[in-house]
Amino acid sequence: MVLGKVKSFTVSYDCLNDSNVPVFASGDSVSGRVIIEVTGEIRVKSLKIHAKGFAKVRWTESRNAGSNTAYTQNYTEEVEYLNHRDILIGHERDDDNSEEGLTTIHSGRHEYAFSLELPQIPLATSFEGKHGSVRYWVKAELHRPWLLPMKTKKEFTVFEHIDINTPLLLSPQAGTKDKTLCCWFCTSGPISLSAKIERKGYTPGESIQIFAEIENCSSRMVVPKAAIYQTQTFYAKGKMKEVKQLVANLRGESLSSGKTETWSGKMLKIPPISPSILDCSIIRVEYSLMVYVDIPGAMNLSLNLPLVIGTIPLHPFGSRTSSVSSQCSMTMSWLGMALPERPEAPPSYSEIVTEEQRQSLEVTSARDEFEGPLFAYIQEFRFQPPPLYSEVDPNPDQASRTEERRPDTCPSR
Repeated sequence: MVLGKVKSFTVSYDCLNDSNVPVFASGDSVSGRVIIEVTGEIRVKSLKIHAKGFAKVRWTESRNAGSNTAYTQNYTEEVEYLNHRDILIGHERDDDNSEEGLTTIHSGRHEYAFSLELPQIPLATSFEGKHGSVRYWVKAELHRPWLLPMKTKKEFTVFEHIDINTPLLLSPQAGTKDKTLCCWFCTSGPISLSAKIERKGYTPGESIQIFAEIENCSSRMVVPKAAIYQTQTFYAKGKMKEVKQLVANLRGESLSSGKTETWSGKMLKIPPISPSILDCSIIRVEYSLMVYVDIPGAMNLSLNLPLVIGTIPLHPFGSRTSSVSSQCSMTMSWLGMALPERPEAPPSYSEIVTEEQRQSLEVTSARDEFEGPLFAYIQEFRFQPPPLYSEVDPNPDQASRTEERRPDTCPSR
């Protein structure tokens, strides 16, 4: 009878974005509610929440230990990022079934708010891989006397933000390779490949512009291609497990012998994929763009250009070199607009010092200490106005004679 009174028991998050998807980052506040809907009165000992975040890897390998003997080796590792507990109703002790300290929940819908702070340290981005995962969740437990606890759990997503507007991720990536095909004692001409992309960092939904040149001097028909690969690397007990997956690809035109093909910004769109994971000690998720030449009957000629998939897209004023240089150039252009073309003349002496102020200036104390011709010379010029400002040199002949006497110090002139 008592179990039938709980109609629903769920966890809900207060989302920070318009898409109503619980996505957070390190240092964010995760808030939400535990929702209980009952059809009658129930008595509760406690309502608890447990927030957990961790990266975990696991895989097995078969080993041979001699003839007709084999065993399985397990590799597991775990890194904890979040472990938070809180009590929303009741008390800590749930081992007794006494009727003391019970809370009555009446019929209807009830919401109990919770809040927690994610650590300020770098957190691994939520991820689901073949041999490991990074998960974050909040679990709620409802404890009642003489009954097993009711449990519900809901995951939330964490993104460790990667800003691609940095000099490293805005730097171009390029490479060149060639290959000569051999068949027994016969050697054909080389196949050469050069490729370049504008930057290293991209975000999902962007398109990569590929600039490439493929020259086929061999006797075979070849096909230029490009592909984005995701590499998942898992670490446990000093061992490593790697998984490589194709994300997106494109195909060029077949290239016959003696022909050359040029890609002038061929577009390859990045689908919705997980960002790169670079700060986790047991899971790494990396990306690369492979531009290659498919050669039938031989190893492909390929170039690997590293990629970083970030979460903060390219700023509108971002450049190919660095966002810092863009901001510097914008600042300089703003300063150029703010400065006048020609400086204004300084104010005249009469505009600053009036006749009454000039006549009232006296230096009686200094006269006692400085007597003689030097003091008279100082006093004569102390309150004289400065020469009038002029942009035209009043002594052009003297200046030209000085320039003629001055030796030329620049060896390049």
